Amino acid sequence: MKTQEIIKKLHEMANPENVEGMARFGINPENNLGIRVTDLRKLVKNIGKNHQQAQELWETQIHDARMLAAHIDEPEKVTIQQMETWAKDFDSWDIVDNCCGHLFDKTKHKHKIILKWSSRPETYVKRAAFSLIAWSAVHDKKKDDKIFEEYLKIIKRESTDERNYVKKAVNWALRSIGKRNWDMNKKAKKISEEILKINNRTARWIAQDALRELNSEKIKEKLDRIQSKQNP
Repeated sequence: MKTQEIIKKLHEMANPENVEGMARFGINPENNLGIRVTDLRKLVKNIGKNHQQAQELWETQIHDARMLAAHIDEPEKVTIQQMETWAKDFDSWDIVDNCCGHLFDKTKHKHKIILKWSSRPETYVKRAAFSLIAWSAVHDKKKDDKIFEEYLKIIKRESTDERNYVKKAVNWALRSIGKRNWDMNKKAKKISEEILKINNRTARWIAQDALRELNSEKIKEKLDRIQSKQNP
């Protein structure tokens, strides 16, 4: 499909009623066609991977086209410059998490980007750093845990950021690291206890919420299953 054909198809799939619902969940309604993610994924199968077309879709500024762009781009062709360019356009938490989970997390630049973006002042760029940490904790099952120990220090450092979309991503990253295995669970809980001692309401919320999940029976059972698979 040519880019213009894709745009035409997206407009045919538009659902204005969904836009109102998305807005209630903090998703930017501007240039949003209201297409469900499940429907976009079906379209991805018909398009296939195409780096150039991903750039063209992103440049349309249409929310749904940008969601689609992250799915069809080719991670090995993505440069740091592209990541920085797209980051400047981030205007909604779902765009951030979609790009990080389906594209940026698969690039060779993500560690460098996490270190760089985690202290950036822009809300959505900073969220992207912690979204990448969370996705990496889930996707990189065989990655050395030492890098996640480094991320825990960053999480502690940024745990006082009161902005809603940042603090939720910091919390998400902390919980995700703590669910990798028993060792990281203990280290994530240790950092959480340290964060809990910071005299800051946001930090306390991040730590308390993380500890609540990481100490739950559900997570303990999950970690036992992970351990049994690693040590049959």
